[in-house]
Amino acid sequence: MSHNILVTGASGYLGGTLLARWASAKLPTYQRHFALVRTDEQSEAVKKYGAEPIKFNIKDQASVQMIKALAEVKKQTGQDVHFLHTSGAKLFSSHAGLPTNSPIPDNDPALYYLSKITYARYLFVEKAVMANNTIIETALEYDVKSYLFVPCVVYGKGEGFGNKTSIQTVAIVNAAKKLRRVCRPDPGYYTWPVSHVSDTAGLYLEIIWSSLSGKEIDHGINGYYLASSGNVSWNSLYTAMAKRLAAQNIIDNDKVALADDQALESMGAALGCPKDMVSLFLGGKCTLQAKHGREIGWTPQYSAEHILEMADAEVDLILQNP
Repeated sequence: MSHNILVTGASGYLGGTLLARWASAKLPTYQRHFALVRTDEQSEAVKKYGAEPIKFNIKDQASVQMIKALAEVKKQTGQDVHFLHTSGAKLFSSHAGLPTNSPIPDNDPALYYLSKITYARYLFVEKAVMANNTIIETALEYDVKSYLFVPCVVYGKGEGFGNKTSIQTVAIVNAAKKLRRVCRPDPGYYTWPVSHVSDTAGLYLEIIWSSLSGKEIDHGINGYYLASSGNVSWNSLYTAMAKRLAAQNIIDNDKVALADDQALESMGAALGCPKDMVSLFLGGKCTLQAKHGREIGWTPQYSAEHILEMADAEVDLILQNP
């Protein structure tokens, strides 16, 4: 018996792009394809992509409950079952207390154990790291194959019916609009992994393809998958976006300065956070490296530097989709 597939976040930036690329992915045979939705409008939208809508409002502990439900499916069918959870690069960065003095490949067997002993500066980041670990451990307990998908700074126009823009690049623009200049929140010239939205969706599909075809890939405590073509410095990204923002008269000049306390206060107001959390939204250092995806056949189309080449288009996209 072939698998059923359930996709969450179909109206979002990443989930929508994944759904939009579904038909052209030529996935192995599966039985039914469902998408969680919240509204009648979303129900009609996902049908256009060949998905069957299920109305459901995800609450806390939903991931654990889904894993337990998958375990019951395995018990009844004898089939392997799979759980692909979307995390985020912040949980593998300086924000989460992970070491950043050298690269950490996403296929490093020590990654799970590092996340167990790390100490995050912010409580909700620590809780998110703990949630990752709980998902992995629950899946192991119930014999469910889990994969932890790690998006980073994603850019490019979303292809789905919902959100068209990313998160971090939008934060840069929103903070700049408030200040009428671009400021960097960190004194260091830190780097961060980046990925085009189509490449990010491509890694999702590669993992799904492996699951459907019965191909054995790393999972559980070894199942971290970073979608990234490489790292760029935040300052390079700030600078590239500042040039376009200045050209569009959104800011007064294209110079990037280190934010002082007053600037951080204003940036925090624009982002809806205290000034000491601004770096969490548009800064920090992450040295996680994408190795796992390439091992299973994923090849990103765009280089890391492409985000700098597309900075003008990214700024324009954000300004057109407030």
